[in-house]
Amino acid sequence: MLIRKPADLKYSEVTPKDVYLDRRQFLGAAAGAAALGGAIPAYAAKLNFQKTAYNAGNEKINPLKDITSYNNFYELGTGKEDPSENATKLKLDEWSLSIEGEVANKKKFGLADVLKIAPLEERIYRMRCVEAWSVVVPWVGFPLAALLQQVQPTTKAKWVAFESFYDRAHMLSERQANIPFPYVEGLRLDEAMHPLTLLAVGIYGETLPNQNGAPIRLVIPWKYGFKGIKSITKIRLVEKQPPSTWNVVGANEYGFYSNVNPQRDHPRWTQKSERRLGEVFRRATLPFNGYADQVAGMYAGMDLMKNY
Repeated sequence: MLIRKPADLKYSEVTPKDVYLDRRQFLGAAAGAAALGGAIPAYAAKLNFQKTAYNAGNEKINPLKDITSYNNFYELGTGKEDPSENATKLKLDEWSLSIEGEVANKKKFGLADVLKIAPLEERIYRMRCVEAWSVVVPWVGFPLAALLQQVQPTTKAKWVAFESFYDRAHMLSERQANIPFPYVEGLRLDEAMHPLTLLAVGIYGETLPNQNGAPIRLVIPWKYGFKGIKSITKIRLVEKQPPSTWNVVGANEYGFYSNVNPQRDHPRWTQKSERRLGEVFRRATLPFNGYADQVAGMYAGMDLMKNY
């Protein structure tokens, strides 16, 4: 199953951030109190967060429209524009997040509880899609480790399994999407606890739009983007390696680890270079998406061509 290839995005299609935010200012102000009070806001609400040293160097942040109108979210459609066009089909009125499995304290969180776990931070990360396109995103969130520490993993916990929210009544069926639902993902426990691994609740200082995985999603900047599971509703700590949706669909094309590796091409296209949305020319892809200094040690001794 091919995750569909991108089409060109013209500069003329990009809305500047200040224009976009000005148009929505009154909506954000009205929704802000509701968002922080626990309800899932119908419109973007501004978040209180700290600036951090996590950035993408001299690379430009992509305009908001790149990030909100060009998405992979098969529950809302298999085309790049489908998730934004079908965003209202993500019904989150009864959303909650449960943490189960090999933990000392099983817990269930509402959004208000999630937002109290740790101070929110803005982190500017590169994101590299397995389809060989990329963006630079100003995420707002907190380390996944802060959440896992709340439930105290036991000594049996070796892996972390994630499951997306899925509403069969409003979202695409498995037959229409040609992948199984609910969407699932997994990380090794050390990957999940790494300081770079983020639970994102916002972009550009506001709550996540539905098409980007509201109300909370995973961001692992050194891995291909499909590992960043959206609209998480369940997390389980387990003893054995959990399934990953795209790895189940096509193990020869989408590895479980899916660390960004320019030396290991996808069977149908090169991974040596990528196209940054909004740019004309391709750029070289960096090992671990440019985060090798921070994360390569976790894979010392592994054959990254076989364990991809």
